[in-house]
Amino acid sequence: MSIAESVEPAVETEAEQARLSLGTAAARNLATTTKSVPQMQEISSRWLLRVLPWVQVQGGAYRVNRRLSYAVGDGRVSFTSVGASVRVVPMELAEVPALRGFNDEGGVLSALADRFVQQEYEPGQVIVEFGHAADQLYLIAHGKVNKLGQGAYGGQHILGVLADGDYLGEQSLIDSEGIWEFTVTAVTGCTVLTLPRRELEEILDRAPELQAHLDRFRASAAIPQNKHGEAPIEVAAGHIGEPHLPGTFVDYELAPREYELSVAQTVLRIHSRISDLYNHPMNQTEQQVRLTIEALRERQEHEMINNKEYGLLHNADLKQRIHTRSGPPTPDDLDELLSRRRSTHALFAHPKAIAAFARECNRRGLYPLGAEANGHHVPAWRGVPIYPCNKIPISKAGETSILAMRMGETEQGVIGLHQIGLPDEYEPGLSVRFMGISEQAIISYLVSAYFSVAVMVPDALGILENVEIGHY
Repeated sequence: MSIAESVEPAVETEAEQARLSLGTAAARNLATTTKSVPQMQEISSRWLLRVLPWVQVQGGAYRVNRRLSYAVGDGRVSFTSVGASVRVVPMELAEVPALRGFNDEGGVLSALADRFVQQEYEPGQVIVEFGHAADQLYLIAHGKVNKLGQGAYGGQHILGVLADGDYLGEQSLIDSEGIWEFTVTAVTGCTVLTLPRRELEEILDRAPELQAHLDRFRASAAIPQNKHGEAPIEVAAGHIGEPHLPGTFVDYELAPREYELSVAQTVLRIHSRISDLYNHPMNQTEQQVRLTIEALRERQEHEMINNKEYGLLHNADLKQRIHTRSGPPTPDDLDELLSRRRSTHALFAHPKAIAAFARECNRRGLYPLGAEANGHHVPAWRGVPIYPCNKIPISKAGETSILAMRMGETEQGVIGLHQIGLPDEYEPGLSVRFMGISEQAIISYLVSAYFSVAVMVPDALGILENVEIGHY
């Protein structure tokens, strides 16, 4: 007898010996399992799509008409670097107001860029000082600086914060006798490029076309305009008797911006065998369409935030972009952000930025009240709800942005654009169109979402930049 034959059968367990009915493991083979619909982790709250007012765009494009504006050259300058050496991109000098629109055919801007001198500043070091001659143009290649002014009671207060790509001293290009009306100190380590007035004058002696351009800029600065750079509307007030009243008219922009509807699309494929045989208890086509639409809406919100053509992060006016004063988002920073517009309806921030703001409130012993929004309780500051938006990016350095906006067409705010009434419309602005069945018996559907976002006037949208989220 072999060893295998000598081994006795395994002894049944006590539970198996005592069982008097069918076991659950076997019974499940005859039972219908209760199941959930397919779940999807990518789905987020998408507050931007939910709270943004949507405007019907029947012709596929939306034109924003504004008053004529004379504001020029209010951009940011870009740089290139090789090792520790930094150089301004010559054509980017046209972002400085006095150089905007200069037709550089002879390489004048390149020669000007070569005259900049790189300087390094430590935190707390003075870059320019009040009362000294403003005879240099400063370009901030990297770092953050504070503009300090004299307060009414003798102390210094912060007039503003400048960072990468900003500039100061642009008046030195057209005025050789100006003085600094503020002091500038480095908050962090800074790399700054400077152009002395004498270097500019050497270029002007050899480039009469640049001199003529600066002369035209001086003349254009004398054109009447309001504080927003718009053509003024003459109005008389406080007079008595019968004086001659001023005549006026409202001038418009000759080339207003048009926002064309963007599209997010995909082709959904379902095998006919699946839709024919495996449709109970859930309709497979409906579930496939539902999850595809969720992914499409997620991409729609991402594009409305990050698209370089119409996304909110790239379409905020540079005057409405401010920097945090110390890094993390403090109540002071949000107050400064809210003060930039006549009313703010919503703040949007990455959830980690909201947590960073809560830590700053805890540090100060502040416990701001929340707000009710569509039946949900969300954080708020000064009564303005702060909506989480995970589409706002976080840089590798742990910095992000916070958006503040006034919303609505009648409020001259931010609006969403879409077109309803599409063929085979499944949701407003979204269609699911049958494309046919292939020779492999695969059914195809074209899923399309048409959308865009528009900013009616510059102060409708503001951004708090360089928000640190890792400060504890």
